[in-house]
Amino acid sequence: MTFATTLRFSLFGAAMSAALGLIGCSNTTDTAATTDTSAAADSDKPAKTLAITQIVEHPSLDAMRRGIIDELADNGYVEGQNLTINFQSAQGNTATAGQIAKQFAGDNPDAIVAISTPSAQSIVASTKTVPVIYTAISDPVAAKLINENNVPIQSNVTGLSSELPIEPQLDNIQKIAPNAKTIGYVYSPGEVNSVVVLNQLKKAAPARGLKILDVTANRPTDVAMATRSLAGRVDVIYTSLDNNVVSAFEAMAGAANELDIPVIASDEFSVRRGATAALGVNDYDFGRTTGKMVYRVLNGEAVSSVKPEVMNTLTLYASPKHAAEQGVSLTDELLKNAINVDKQAQSADK
Repeated sequence: MTFATTLRFSLFGAAMSAALGLIGCSNTTDTAATTDTSAAADSDKPAKTLAITQIVEHPSLDAMRRGIIDELADNGYVEGQNLTINFQSAQGNTATAGQIAKQFAGDNPDAIVAISTPSAQSIVASTKTVPVIYTAISDPVAAKLINENNVPIQSNVTGLSSELPIEPQLDNIQKIAPNAKTIGYVYSPGEVNSVVVLNQLKKAAPARGLKILDVTANRPTDVAMATRSLAGRVDVIYTSLDNNVVSAFEAMAGAANELDIPVIASDEFSVRRGATAALGVNDYDFGRTTGKMVYRVLNGEAVSSVKPEVMNTLTLYASPKHAAEQGVSLTDELLKNAINVDKQAQSADK
């Protein structure tokens, strides 16, 4: 399969209390700093409160959050003017995610944005009345957020998912490592989205003469050890947007460099942080698209009329530098159809 830089696939488809400050990590400065300061609030729009939570802070999820806030600002809802944003990170702890969800439900904001599957599941379990917009979800059906007919399980829920087809991911892996026989997969069994990807890999791999060797990493601190356990057993490592893995991606990349095993990811920032390449959605654009849905709710539209959506515009990102560190070289053909993050970094440094 030939990759274009962008591949399209059509699928059917106010502040927190001091007590919560002890269980979650609040960060309104970060989001405010990334919003366009030239944005002006629409004086005709009444003040709104928006709660945002994500399972952990890492560049991919943070870029999505930034995109949401920027989209709202461009449409007249500006943080610090007519929009109050309460952001809480669960710091990778599902129990904390549940506590944050209960607190947000009690605060009764105008809307709640849940970034990542664990956070979305916690929020949806905690309220049937506050509008909930989920995002950064790989499989909302498996996460029990919507049914197979794209209908939310609760009338207060909608959101944006990225159900990335597994076949293009395997095409990408075989372009980069054509002699690979075994693919290593490091994941957290507690993340539904990661388990879904593992099952997809195991189903699709045999037809290509490939084997999947999966190892678990229940915490970010387990990622490096799990990666090293693949030494001599796999030819390439693939990782999806598993939040434990992404939180400790530098550790994974460092271990892979030691072992000369290329890491193929599914998000832009993992390539910037050490992966050889990735085929995935643009996280910031994903946030902007989510922000359009949030805007509709804040602007008075019933959440039940905002239908769940799927965003599957895929972009290929590559790093010749990281590829060399992991024992492979990228072809001119692949680089011609990819965003070269090394060149972007060089341009940014000038």
